[in-house]
Amino acid sequence: MRLVVLGGGESGVGTAILGKKKGYDVFVSDFGEIKNNYKEVLLLNQIPWEEKQHTEELILNADVVMKSPGIPDKSNIVKKIIKKGVHIISEIEFASQFTDFITIGITGSNGKTTTTMLTHHLLKQGGMNIGIAGNIGKSFAWQVAENKFEAYVLELSSFQLDGIINYRPHIAVMTNISPDHLDRYNYDYDLYIEAKFRITKNQTEDDYFIYDDDDEAIVKWLSENKIRAKKIPFSLIKKLDEGAYADEQNITTHINNEEFTMAINELALEGKHNVKNAMAATTVAQLMRIRKETIRESLSNFQGVEHRLEKVLKIQNVQYINDSKATNVNATFFALDSMNTPTIWIVGGVDKGNDYSELMPLVREKVKGIICLGVDNSKIMKAFENVVDVMIETASMTDAVKIAQRMAEKGDTVLLSPACASFDLFENYEDRGKQFKNAVQNL
Repeated sequence: MRLVVLGGGESGVGTAILGKKKGYDVFVSDFGEIKNNYKEVLLLNQIPWEEKQHTEELILNADVVMKSPGIPDKSNIVKKIIKKGVHIISEIEFASQFTDFITIGITGSNGKTTTTMLTHHLLKQGGMNIGIAGNIGKSFAWQVAENKFEAYVLELSSFQLDGIINYRPHIAVMTNISPDHLDRYNYDYDLYIEAKFRITKNQTEDDYFIYDDDDEAIVKWLSENKIRAKKIPFSLIKKLDEGAYADEQNITTHINNEEFTMAINELALEGKHNVKNAMAATTVAQLMRIRKETIRESLSNFQGVEHRLEKVLKIQNVQYINDSKATNVNATFFALDSMNTPTIWIVGGVDKGNDYSELMPLVREKVKGIICLGVDNSKIMKAFENVVDVMIETASMTDAVKIAQRMAEKGDTVLLSPACASFDLFENYEDRGKQFKNAVQNL
């Protein structure tokens, strides 16, 4: 069996290693450059590869192709593979056929990283030998090849779910749905929603689907489509007989006739969206039979996620917050919603078809100045020029942070929450967040 891997990054190299171990004839092809650390791994494992090109005669003879999530279906080589009738799958699909261990799959437009890391933390503290993979850390395929864990928590993007045929998580979590990556779905929101719901497509009556019952898009889809998994909702606004809900003081879960309650002010994470993330993770932990005391302790000592509403420093009584992971409008909505002080907002980057109108009420109420950080800021300037008094354009993180410091007064917050992808000025959102933190530390 010939396995061709498109993309020599984390998921590609992990798939190549697992494929080689399982007896496939493996070839890795990357249209860009492969990083040196991955080249070394491929050489060490005697896996042939190429970079800066796709050689068709070495690719189109594949029995199966694993496509890295970053490569769009519109690319020429992908079109040719499809025309040839060769199966294209995701790393998650490829790796899942080689493990019988249960997986917990977590998706959503926002909150999935936090929920994935929090769920992993709860289960690990509860004594499970559990791996974490997907969009995060070492690739799932690589970990399956190493065979160290007895279960996995996977953060799954819509791109990873696109390439699923038989993959079936025992527990699926959907944190929310809002328009994101529409450029990859022909600007059709329904196609993006369908991609997200592939997470439950292969689930059976023995599996669980945990979801946000306050989310219009999720509730609408569930009312129009039948799923086999047992549905467990969570909500901030309604009291549920089965599932999880919150009032002003507490979160409460009712799962399999077991009740769990915890005071919201004891949660390590702040903000309404994190109450939801905590409810989702707690529901998983209860389904996995983790002790209530362990759940309570773990929710109160969780460290949070880098680049997600991360408090960097307080300088002259101004709080600097790194929310570089906010790559869409909905994520920035959560960030602005959790601000309790006048805010200087650093925003901008590669726009993925953003509609900024839903941010207007929050910007009016909380934002005193906007710093646009992008190659092309015209859409943001136009959207907010009549809403705030001060708007400044910049094309470097150092400038953005220095300008923010000059604009800020005691008691203010400087928030990097870009609502856009980072590829115009930065390598990725992590690079953007690190540059922000460095610039703040150098003030």
